Parts: sequence; C-alpha cells; structure tokens
Amino acid sequence: MQATTVDVAATGRAIENLMETKNITVKEMQGLLGFTTPQAIYKWIRGTAMPTIDNMVILAEMFDVTVDEIIAVDMID
Repeated sequence: MQATTVDVAATGRAIENLMETKNITVKEMQGLLGFTTPQAIYKWIRGTAMPTIDNMVILAEMFDVTVDEIIAVDMID
C-alpha cells in the first residue's frame, strides 16, 4: 500500500517559481494575504512551513493555477 506525503521543500520551490513567473513579490503577497509581516511567506519559500488551506486557495487564485499545481507530493511504499 502506498502513502502520499507532502514534500514541503518542493512546495516551497513551487511557490517561489510561481512568484517569479507571475512577477509577484513577497511584499505584494503579504498585502494580498493580509499579513502584517512577511515571515510566513519566507518560511513557505524555504520549505520550513506550509500555507494553511485558506491561504493555499488564495495563492492558487493569485497565481491562476490549481492548488494541485502548488503542492508537491511524494508517494511512499
């Protein structure tokens, strides 16, 4: 039986790549997400934390992609 896990580091790289592709800065993301500081965004990019599901939905809309295109998953045997 296989299990699915989220690859937090790869998800962070996906967020960073989408930011570059869409020319969205951390400061712009901070404003759109309503954050007072950018620390959470930097944690996502570094792969040390994941966005909450509500923030993931906002990111998907912001980047004009599906949530599946942001989250990186691994299959484990």
